[in-house]
Amino acid sequence: MKRAIFPGSFDPFTIGHDDIVQRGLQLFDEIIIGIGRNSVKNETFPIREREAAIKKIYADNPKVKVLIYDGLTVDFAKAQNAHFILRGIRGMSDFEYERNLAEANQHLGGIETILLYTRPELAYVSSTLVRDLCRYNQDVSSFVPNNKKL
Repeated sequence: MKRAIFPGSFDPFTIGHDDIVQRGLQLFDEIIIGIGRNSVKNETFPIREREAAIKKIYADNPKVKVLIYDGLTVDFAKAQNAHFILRGIRGMSDFEYERNLAEANQHLGGIETILLYTRPELAYVSSTLVRDLCRYNQDVSSFVPNNKKL
């Protein structure tokens, strides 16, 4: 079985994240969405709320699981018996960052990273954008799966 983890803080989970999962399902038998605790970022939405929201999106898809994890992503991947890390990149700055992480994860645990480029029409969508819009009480339903209001 080809199993991948799709790690991130997903604060919140966007249509861009969903697109990566949907496209990743064409490559992998199972995707585990790993919601990591990021000590550098200030959380906007509580982690359990994010977990519940993402689980609801994929409730009817047995090929997608959602878990919260602490620690290194490579350790989480090994604990889940996943040999791949799935990531999305929007541009060159993402690429440099992801390349460094991919090399470290390969060195530390022999885990391969698969990068999917964001579709051009979604390249501007980010969790940061959605959080900023939320702060100013703007409608974010077109940026999150299932047109959900946050």
